[in-house]
Amino acid sequence: MHIITLLTSPAAPRLDPALVDSLRNAWGGGTAQWLAPDEAAEFPLPERPGNFWQVWETLQEMGVDLVLQPAEGRRKRMLLADMDSTMIEQECIDELAAHAGVGGRVAEITARAMNGELNFEAALKERVGLLKGLDSSAIETVLKERITFMPGGRELVATMRAAGAHTVLVSGGFTAFAAAVAERLGFHEFRANRLVVENGRLTGQVAEPVLGRDAKVAALREITARLRLSAADVLAVGDGANDLPMLGLAGTGVALHAKPAVAAECDIRINHGDLTALLYLQGYSRDEFVT
Repeated sequence: MHIITLLTSPAAPRLDPALVDSLRNAWGGGTAQWLAPDEAAEFPLPERPGNFWQVWETLQEMGVDLVLQPAEGRRKRMLLADMDSTMIEQECIDELAAHAGVGGRVAEITARAMNGELNFEAALKERVGLLKGLDSSAIETVLKERITFMPGGRELVATMRAAGAHTVLVSGGFTAFAAAVAERLGFHEFRANRLVVENGRLTGQVAEPVLGRDAKVAALREITARLRLSAADVLAVGDGANDLPMLGLAGTGVALHAKPAVAAECDIRINHGDLTALLYLQGYSRDEFVT
């Protein structure tokens, strides 16, 4: 048995009950359950429809995300989340670079790396090199003035924690940011790269080993082993090319507002919903959310 989930942006909910009923009838689905009025609904389906992706394309134009997944085991026991452009709305290194006056060059490299056009580790070292000499106090300034949280993140972490799930922030960004974000959002733990600072200034180096795509997979394996879980118990979310191996290994891998090359390789794509979509995918209704 499968579950079909339809959802839209909580900021402008426009999920039409007639659309849900029409799709359910066309595919021979079971009774629809509304997880949030005008925002999210689901229904069971005995088998995968042959025209799923054609319908997905049509609904995307209507501002609706469509997800199909196995019904069994969809409520997960661990959340593994990317940070930049996933749990927060920015790329921290781009914001540091803008503060340092080299924003354009760094943002260009970031975009190419996140779309899989450049080696992540090499691109990270090149970008950090452009920050050499920046006063380390800039990190705190950027945190206060430039970093905002992705909508739905607090509810996602709090609700999964309340249900007994372990929550991990795993970032190719930097510990100075990840520590603050993890604390504010309530993650159990975090992993990230460390900027090298000497005499109060960035040296332009990243401490080894660099946490990239392979390290995210390693984190998934190490933490699940420690908690006596399996990869099938994990809900992973990210947006960049360095997240793809992690998303592929997790029981549920979600490409959230992802780069085109990333979304193309993921079966679960959230382009209109926010982070609360990850709760709807697990069958939580809006009135079960913890804030």
